[in-house]
Amino acid sequence: MMLLSHESPTFSTVLGPRRATVATQGADMDQQRSRPTWSRQIEFTLAGIGCAVGLGNVWRFPYLCYRSGGGAFLVPYLFMLVVLGIPLLYMELTVGQYTRRGPVHALANVCPLLKGVGIASVAISFIMCIYYNVVITWALYYLFSSFQAPLPWQNCNNTWNTPNCTNHATNSSYSSTASQEFFKYKMLEQTSGVEDTGEVRWELFLILLLAWILIYLCIFKGVKSTGKVVYFTALFPYVILIALLINNTQLPGALEGITFFIVPEWDKLLSLEVWVNAAAQIFNSIGIGFGSLMAMSSYNSFNNNVLKDTLMISIINSFTSILAGFVIFSAFGYMSHLQGIPVSDLAVDGPGLVYVVYPQAFTNMPVAQLWAVMFFFMLLCLGLDSEFAMVEVMVTSLMDEFHQPLIKYFKRKELFILTICGVAFLLGIPCVMQVGIYVFQLMDHYTAIVSIMFLAFFEVVAICVNRLSDNLEEMTGKRANIFFRLCWLIIAPVLVTVILIFSIIQFKPARYENYVFPPWAQGVGWVIAMASIIWIPLGAIHTLWVLPGSLMQKLKRSLTPSALDEMSKMPYYERGGKDGYPDIAVISSNIRLTEKPIQTNF
Repeated sequence: MMLLSHESPTFSTVLGPRRATVATQGADMDQQRSRPTWSRQIEFTLAGIGCAVGLGNVWRFPYLCYRSGGGAFLVPYLFMLVVLGIPLLYMELTVGQYTRRGPVHALANVCPLLKGVGIASVAISFIMCIYYNVVITWALYYLFSSFQAPLPWQNCNNTWNTPNCTNHATNSSYSSTASQEFFKYKMLEQTSGVEDTGEVRWELFLILLLAWILIYLCIFKGVKSTGKVVYFTALFPYVILIALLINNTQLPGALEGITFFIVPEWDKLLSLEVWVNAAAQIFNSIGIGFGSLMAMSSYNSFNNNVLKDTLMISIINSFTSILAGFVIFSAFGYMSHLQGIPVSDLAVDGPGLVYVVYPQAFTNMPVAQLWAVMFFFMLLCLGLDSEFAMVEVMVTSLMDEFHQPLIKYFKRKELFILTICGVAFLLGIPCVMQVGIYVFQLMDHYTAIVSIMFLAFFEVVAICVNRLSDNLEEMTGKRANIFFRLCWLIIAPVLVTVILIFSIIQFKPARYENYVFPPWAQGVGWVIAMASIIWIPLGAIHTLWVLPGSLMQKLKRSLTPSALDEMSKMPYYERGGKDGYPDIAVISSNIRLTEKPIQTNF
């Protein structure tokens, strides 16, 4: 959504005298009803940090480091941060702030042919917010359990433990630790496979409901309420991480774990998979392609310094990952010391890093309950920030597109947000059944791994073909430097293409531990993936269908920014906004063109 005022002089200069008058009148009518903005710019920065910094920094980054030979992963990770992470985040924030719209309208304006990418990013964010809140549910369950003495995963003297339970970790496939059994048999009550659905875990059901209530209370007032919450949720995790690091470094064996983390195994750098994993971690951690940060930046003031926010969000995100790496690997060193085995032989796998391995480390620490409560409360804060952002994408996009009918039907925006949260809660119920861990793994594999690579690729293609530097100069008075232009035009498209091709070639079906999903479940996974990806070709077909002319003329117009807006045949005054006046978006998209088409700086 573009403000037609002194903030965007380009429109009045290219519209011509008569159409400039229309735009100016529209701007005057909307001066007092412009898009909401952050109360303070620091609130957007903190919200962006909270969105980017999430549970993936605490478990996925250390896990990939561990699997890739420790310090060897840091080299490609930092390289991908510089040439992909920072430039692409800069690109997303620029588009969101310039267009002042959510990802759907922003990408439709930038490249009409690929307008489906915006819809796909909203779809993937909604799918992720459904199962991501389940991880927050687990964190709350562990948080409540941490007030018990002794900790319920501290020994094998519990009703849910099996005869194979052991208090000390081993590499034997016939035994399991107390923390593993608490996760599988107490919290999840895990079934043998996706074929056996089991029953609803009512404890998890109620905690999932509590999690969605927390989300709603934090975002129901829009950016005004979210902006206040992030002061705490974005900053408090660092207090706990630093406290955990100080404690862990004093434990015996911690130095061996930290050494494993920072000293590279150089031969691992020859593996292409390590480089692809590093790039994927940058995409997933910062949130490239999800539309969250683009939606949040649409609430910025038009002249905000985007580069400053880009650097702060991306650098603090990576700093958090590395800080979490020191915390986790110092605990690994302590565990290897207790078990008498090398750090490289510890059994670590995905989410189990947070909910199995680390809780096990607590049991041997002084004041175990205190550290457990602090750690799981930190996970709650990290998860809430990212969940805010994913729900906000859905809300922003639907309000941008259907503001009048939604307000007419729901009366208040708060009730509409409540409906979104309620639907997501209901769709998340399968994840809190006894089969839930398999549903969770299936959704995560086909969303966070399969779908996101396609979205990132098409988003880069859609935006990089346009003149971002001109838009930056209009907003901030400065063009992008040669490094960013080189990354946008050459480096990013090439690298993302290579990553996408490699991901397709090396694709592996979903699995959980040693359980391989049956073909019908894999088919369900592809349906989940297609729920977001399918909008890209559908959007392209629709654009080519509605544009006039021959096929070549349609293709040329579909690559022209704002071509769909120019096609609108409805006079601007026929679509009334609030109080009988046209909405801001209507002014730019519903002027009937009788002379030259409107030009934009994209």
